[in-house]
Amino acid sequence: MALWGVWLQFLGCMALIGVAGVHLSRQGEVIAGLTGWSRGWIGLVLVATVTSLPELVTGLGAVRVAGSPDLAAGDALGSCVFNLLLVAGVDGLYRRGSLFVLASSSHVFSAAWSVGALALVGLTLLLSPQGRVPVLGHVSLTSLALLLLYLMAVRALYRIENRRAESPVAGPGPDRPALRRAVMVYLLAALIIVAAGLWLPVVGAALARQMGWTDSLVGTLLMALVTSVPEMAATWGALRVGAVDMALGNLLGSNLFDLLILGLDDLAYPVGPLYAALAPAQAYTALVAILMNAVVMGALVYRPARRLWGTVSPAGAMLVGLYLLNIWLQAAP
Repeated sequence: MALWGVWLQFLGCMALIGVAGVHLSRQGEVIAGLTGWSRGWIGLVLVATVTSLPELVTGLGAVRVAGSPDLAAGDALGSCVFNLLLVAGVDGLYRRGSLFVLASSSHVFSAAWSVGALALVGLTLLLSPQGRVPVLGHVSLTSLALLLLYLMAVRALYRIENRRAESPVAGPGPDRPALRRAVMVYLLAALIIVAAGLWLPVVGAALARQMGWTDSLVGTLLMALVTSVPEMAATWGALRVGAVDMALGNLLGSNLFDLLILGLDDLAYPVGPLYAALAPAQAYTALVAILMNAVVMGALVYRPARRLWGTVSPAGAMLVGLYLLNIWLQAAP
């Protein structure tokens, strides 16, 4: 197929995932509102999980359909650094005040869990080529640890949100017809994302071959950008209504789910432990993501109100710089 045809398919997948992701996020919020779940919980888990659906489907498609573990890992880890770049974007675009001043300090907890999981992934990437990581069948024990860490993080975050939330007020039950409509639109949007997400890694592999790029570069940059479109849509929607905590919770919560996806990709990869088949450049992305999370945690504690050149805070500028560093590391021969 001609190069322009591959790019056309890539952009088509991006458009489908973007439009469906917007509806998925909106209906997720409607469902949550009708069922009485808290706004904080929506951002940390519900919206973060549903907006990460493209990464899940794309990762599984990359290992099962395209046979490219680097596309899968590059998408999951690349989405982590891209979501943290979006934190810098939110910080610069939100004009009602500094993101790190207005957001709750409880987001430090989400970032800390991500740092722990990323450190585990980075260590596994360094040790796997030497065969020093225990495996169970064809699955690395690291993937099982990522699943356990995610469940522990979700439980802990739920308890934190419950402590912060006000006591619920008794009222009428949910509007069942409205809830039914929301669920139907939600499922339709999810189906579209599944279809586009399965095709995306095939297109990404073809694009890598024709452009002479590595699967790691395509996964970390291009595919991570496409599959993060729902996060961008949901974050922008939260900012429009002034829900800063929902916006930041969505981005940090998506990172937790993206690391779970990496473990699920390993479970679906039939050849052997996924980490042993990955390019060394994947470890760079994990390490850069750790540094970016550290910047976010420091800013949430220090709460810098000053903006550089009237736009982004020093923390936001550092996040942009680290993201550019990761691009340079991925593109270096």
